[in-house]
Amino acid sequence: MKPRTIEEYIYSTSPEVQEKLWPLHEAIRAAAPGATETLKWSMPAYSYQKILVSFAACKKHIGFYPMESAVKAFTKDLAKYQTTAGSIQFPLDKPLPLALIKRIVRFRVKESKDGTIKWRA
Repeated sequence: MKPRTIEEYIYSTSPEVQEKLWPLHEAIRAAAPGATETLKWSMPAYSYQKILVSFAACKKHIGFYPMESAVKAFTKDLAKYQTTAGSIQFPLDKPLPLALIKRIVRFRVKESKDGTIKWRA
């Protein structure tokens, strides 16, 4: 059965991946209180009027999607991770940088409030 909530999505992964996704979910919630939690493109997504961030469990990493502006803004902090224009790969065999993730989410919240965010939910 296809997950319909973020919690169902997390429960649909292996126990090892769940150990990463629950703290990630809580870190995002802490940094974006009151954000709408949905699944977009079959991935957990958090938004106010527009999407702030989303993530996906992949075979060897967690894909974190904070948009291009955030990846650019945190280039130095993300130097040890594989990135693309709008995504970051956090390897499953390494601890998640939860403090950095919270900073990135807060950056996206600020963009949303400033009206500079471009990607719609």
